[in-house]
Amino acid sequence: RNIMTIEDPVEIRLPLIRQVQAVPEIGLTFASALRSMLRQDPDVILVGEIRDEETAKIAVQAALTGHLVFSTLHTNDSIGAVPRLLEFGVPAFAINNALLGVIAQRLVRRVCETCAEPDNPDSDLLRSFGIDPASGASFVKADGCPKCMSMGYKGRVGVYELFRMTTRVKRLIEASASSAEIADAAKADGMRTMLMNGIEKAMLGQTTLEELKKLHATVDAVLADDEPDLKMSA
Repeated sequence: RNIMTIEDPVEIRLPLIRQVQAVPEIGLTFASALRSMLRQDPDVILVGEIRDEETAKIAVQAALTGHLVFSTLHTNDSIGAVPRLLEFGVPAFAINNALLGVIAQRLVRRVCETCAEPDNPDSDLLRSFGIDPASGASFVKADGCPKCMSMGYKGRVGVYELFRMTTRVKRLIEASASSAEIADAAKADGMRTMLMNGIEKAMLGQTTLEELKKLHATVDAVLADDEPDLKMSA
């Protein structure tokens, strides 16, 4: 397959893949490089980052014409990719036809395996995470030892979510639904959020509920800030 990338910078050289370094200073932007790539009949295109309206529209057009396109966007979660593309001027119908799915990730601190201790979180904290206090779920808490420099944590672990473009989600996007409404539909269709994934990893003893509080606060802030300017528009 003909695989091409446009990156800034090219961090890892990959065999059998044509990689292009973006150099905006000489006019070689993501958009101009992407436009040039489309004339070389690629099967798969990686756009390092969609930063502007021109790049967004060309990337979506490439997907609509049969190319498999991968890229990244700066958003708070996977669903945030939809309003971001709309802000870049991509029409709702184009998003529905071009977008297959979005993966989002965050890193949380991994609890030190050497000094982690059993935790007994209070009922209010468990309920704030949607956990039944009577469920019997077990958790650990950070302590501190020489191996983790008394931090209680050592390394990081990823928490992930996959947002799929289901029929129900597409209808909501076309109807200019809010991000919160789309999130509810995605979860009803089986999406497991980053917070859910984080709780699973806390139950496995990989991180702590205390560490997940930061992720929980971010999720709450995003949902609370779902104002009209973040709503879907055609």
